[in-house]
Amino acid sequence: MASVVTHDAMANAIRALSMDAVEKANSGHPGLPMGAADMATVLFRDVLKFDAADPHWPDRDRFVLSAGHGSMLLYSLLYLTGTGGADGLQIDDLKQFRQLGSKTPGHPEYRHTVGVETTTGPLGQGLATAVGMALAERMLAAEFGDIVDHHTYVLASDGDLMEGISQEAIAIAGHLKLAKLIVLYDNNGISIDGKTSISDSVDQVARFKSAGWKAVLIDGHDQAAVLRALRAAKKADRPTLISCKTTIGFGAPTRAGTSKAHGEALGAAEIAGARLALHWPYEPFVVPEEILTAWRAAGAKGRNPHNRWRRLFKTRSPEQRAEFERRIRGDLPASFAQTIDAYKQKLAAEAPEIATRKAGEAALKIIAPAVPELITGSADLTPSNNTKVEATRDITPDDMSGRYIHWGIREHGMAAACNGLSLHGGFIASGASFLVFTDYCRPSLRLAALMGVRVTHAFTHDSIGLGEDGPTHQPVEHLASLRAMPNLLLFRPCDSVETVECWQAALEARTSPSILALTRQNLPALRRTHVAENLSALGAYEISPSNGPAAVSLFASGSEVSLAVAAQKILADKGVAARVVSVPCMDLFLDQKESYRKSVIGSAKVRVGVEAAVRQGWDALIGDGPFIGMTGYGASGPYKALYQHFGITPQAVADAALARLG
Repeated sequence: MASVVTHDAMANAIRALSMDAVEKANSGHPGLPMGAADMATVLFRDVLKFDAADPHWPDRDRFVLSAGHGSMLLYSLLYLTGTGGADGLQIDDLKQFRQLGSKTPGHPEYRHTVGVETTTGPLGQGLATAVGMALAERMLAAEFGDIVDHHTYVLASDGDLMEGISQEAIAIAGHLKLAKLIVLYDNNGISIDGKTSISDSVDQVARFKSAGWKAVLIDGHDQAAVLRALRAAKKADRPTLISCKTTIGFGAPTRAGTSKAHGEALGAAEIAGARLALHWPYEPFVVPEEILTAWRAAGAKGRNPHNRWRRLFKTRSPEQRAEFERRIRGDLPASFAQTIDAYKQKLAAEAPEIATRKAGEAALKIIAPAVPELITGSADLTPSNNTKVEATRDITPDDMSGRYIHWGIREHGMAAACNGLSLHGGFIASGASFLVFTDYCRPSLRLAALMGVRVTHAFTHDSIGLGEDGPTHQPVEHLASLRAMPNLLLFRPCDSVETVECWQAALEARTSPSILALTRQNLPALRRTHVAENLSALGAYEISPSNGPAAVSLFASGSEVSLAVAAQKILADKGVAARVVSVPCMDLFLDQKESYRKSVIGSAKVRVGVEAAVRQGWDALIGDGPFIGMTGYGASGPYKALYQHFGITPQAVADAALARLG
């Protein structure tokens, strides 16, 4: 009779691979994988619904390693279960842990390693992103029924729960009663500086309960206790925290339970001692065949549930199957471009003079019915952001069939959850706040850009043009700082036509997040002739040509394009031919072919930039030409007075051009 592979043997395979990989790299974090191996074994072997042969099965359970520094836990699990088959991790990939070009980077990276659901490492981000995934599951189930029925599991550390974003995340999840969100807290009481008690005394169980969660404390090394807690959590009517008391570096003879086990290789002597303590006499990176076979069986256990799901899916109408598959693929509806073009024709005829935040609302009234997967929301600024329209009913704890989320004053949690909504599949998420508050959610924006996730945020009140709220709310450096972030598309439209074009370009950008920076103040309509092509998607284009060869080129974005057009007229009255270039998205413009960039920049003797923000980034378009904008913080007052006070006027633009012309 074949011997039964014990729980300890399966868990120790994780521990051994983790400490071996960290040792070979002489870099990494062995402590968490060794301490969390028991709970991870129970989860993957006995509870998690997944099919290792198809890691993209839409109805799989999601597992998020929020404590991304413990990446070897996840890499070991992906290898042991055979996730992804030939495309997944092999033993040689574990041997290349943290090496340049390997599939096993220091922290898990989405799109880089098969089976990684989201990039983690910045603590708290995984937990907050998982909130979006769990929300997506409930919302998709409300729309498509029981072909969507899965859980989201998170492994979080002390550090995850210390980060401020964790409070925003658990408050959102508790309020929305996301019962299929289950967090395993690796409660080992150790951080880099030593015992967590030197800096923290929070009762996490009580904290989570106060946020509307079920929360329990168990022994994280007791496999039966872990399994009972997980099974109970699956039956709960609210999200669950399972606080698992563990020993960091479990098995290491002198470093277990100390900060020395956290973030450095154990060393040959300590590893030899760990092998003795764990009864693991095998060479580095060797997993005995019977243990690997047991793990591969765990990876294959989802085959039957997956087949049952396929049969269930086939019972749906052809129309519903096609729509579900389209949404999961991330394809926009076939009629989307036609819908946008018809709306642009209407705008060109009507030429409304409105704030671009209102233009954004008008655009959403057209876009939301045409793109049912678009989810909007706001961080408690719905009347100011104008991102709620008739087609986007409220989502509530008891009704997930809507499409609008009230995030509360939680910009960071909102942005991370939006990442999770889009990562889950089936949705394109959009948050909203004031542009100045991108400072509060920048880490989540950066992760979206790093992962290449399609999330579109509408951030309004984009400059000193918001007026009386003053410098605390007036972004001056934010446009430059956001443009500096690779793979983040920052759009700043100048009127209604550009606003809908920017929305279109953002939704069509499948592998980049986008921000629409929108005004509080009204702006004149500048695009009064219909052009079918999305000119804003080019990043920059000539919006007002010169009368004859141009001596001056004026470059501007958003609310300042109309100032540049007014300056063009002043210059014309003085016999100076000038052209105006609108720059709705500098990022896209710099990605265009050199020939196009040269044609837009032109050959005028003088190039002037104008934007109610700092100059940084504009030299790519204007060289050493003059820039009319901000050099410090704003002030409180009516917006027209502020523009005058800071010298951002048509006359100032014209004077700068004339002075440079000599």
